[in-house]
Formats: sequence, C-alpha cells, structure tokens
Amino acid sequence: MSVVLITGCSTGIGLRTAVAFAAAGDTVVATMRNTAKAAALNAAAAEAGVAIEVVALDVTDDASVAAAVDDVLGRHGRIDVLVNNAGVGLSGPVEDFDDALARTTFETNFWGPVRMVRRVLPAMRAQGSGVVVNVSSITGRLPAFPAYAFYAASKHAVGALSEALAAEVAPFGIRVVCVEPGYYDTALTDTVDQLLADLDDASPYAAVNRFMLDFSKSALESGGDPNDVASAIVAAVADASSPLHVHVGADADAFLELWAGTGTFESFVPAANAMLFGSGDA
Repeated sequence: MSVVLITGCSTGIGLRTAVAFAAAGDTVVATMRNTAKAAALNAAAAEAGVAIEVVALDVTDDASVAAAVDDVLGRHGRIDVLVNNAGVGLSGPVEDFDDALARTTFETNFWGPVRMVRRVLPAMRAQGSGVVVNVSSITGRLPAFPAYAFYAASKHAVGALSEALAAEVAPFGIRVVCVEPGYYDTALTDTVDQLLADLDDASPYAAVNRFMLDFSKSALESGGDPNDVASAIVAAVADASSPLHVHVGADADAFLELWAGTGTFESFVPAANAMLFGSGDA
C-alpha cells in the first residue's frame, strides 16, 4: 500500500484519481485550496466505499505547500506517489491577455509542480523510491492554437520539466510520468464560460478568441470520461516500464498522428483546423 499525495482534487481528474487510488487500496491524501469545496470528493469516496484524507494546499503558495507536505510526512512517514494535478485553463490572445492571468497560469500549471517536487523529493530520495506524476495536456505536445499561447506554453514547460527531472532522479529509484490527456468533461467548462463572459468584443482578436473558446467548451462538454484519465494515472504508477509521456484519449491520439504526419507548424495548423472544424480557417 502506497501513500499518495494528489493536488487539485475538488473536481474533475483530481477527484477521480483520488478515488481510483483509494479503491486500489492506497492511502490517499487529496488536497485542494479550499477544503470547504470537498463535498463532491467526499460524496464520491462514500459512494465508492473508500476513505480519503482531505488537506488544504495551495500550489501557488510556498508556505502552504510546505505545511501540507510536512503534515503528510509527519503522519504517514513517507510519500510514495505525488500527483501534480492542480491546473488552470486560462487562455486569450497574446497582445490582450491580462498579465496577472498569464502569471497565474504559470504559477499554477508550472511553478505549482516545481514547488511540490522540491518539497517531496528529499523524502523520496531518502526512501530510495517514488513516482512523480505531472498531469499536463496533449496541448503540451503540439503546436499552440491561437489564443492558447500561455496555457500551451505552461504545458510545454511541464513536459520539459518532466523530462529533465526524470533523468535527475532516476539514480535515486524515482520515476517521473507526464500524463497528457485530450479533452475531458471537467469543471474547466466553468472557466471557459467565465472567459466568454469577460471577452472584449472591441479587441481586434475577439473573433478568433471567441471561436477558440466556443470550440474549447464544445470539446470539453463532449469529451471523454475523466475516470479514464484516473485509470491511466494509476496504471502508469503501477507499471515500472511506463513511458515518460503517457497520452490519454482518442482525440490525443488523433492530434499526435496528425502532427507526426505534417511535421511543420505551417502544415499542422490548417490540417488541425480542418480536422476539428471542417475547414482550414479559424
């Protein structure tokens, strides 16, 4: 039985992953910024007949990360699996995008995993084992779509982080897995709704921004079951031969095949638009 620490568990993939590890018999510490939002997780755990610990943790705050990790180590003596799942799906055109939101994207999606890894690794090195799972996105393996610059950049950064980290920690018996889902039906639709509500119609980029947000909402609402991603994460942790990059979802497969077949940004973007929208024009 492993001690599993997971970030971003109030909804979506994090919630399902916490339940999946607990159902496998592991001790699960599920974290979220505001534990008052744990009702959905607690209900899912009760329905599955499993016990899950809930701890407050904000991945953008050094003190919060330190307190949560130290609490887990103090009570359980070890952390065998770290799942860096917390993330935000903010997007918008480069020229218009609010600086604070751009920084929030990186603070959560990139620096959040960095903070968690730095705090957890000493214990994993001491025990001579461990698995770090960074939940990224298939966006991190592809050329970025318009209005996705900051989100895509943060996910590409997570991929690079995972690759370098894997080589650094392998001598200590620690593995790294970067899970890259396609579109799944999660609470990110709420974020997209807010971005649509806040969209500035006076912007010269309003049309392409709205187009991409409408697509994102449609793709998320018709996306796959987040339980599939949770299952892929549990399987990758259990499989010592798992590849570093694990993509999940039929749309992720299709995107990667398209990128392999086109090979250049200039060819990929119109082909991807045609695949997604039925035309080469955004």
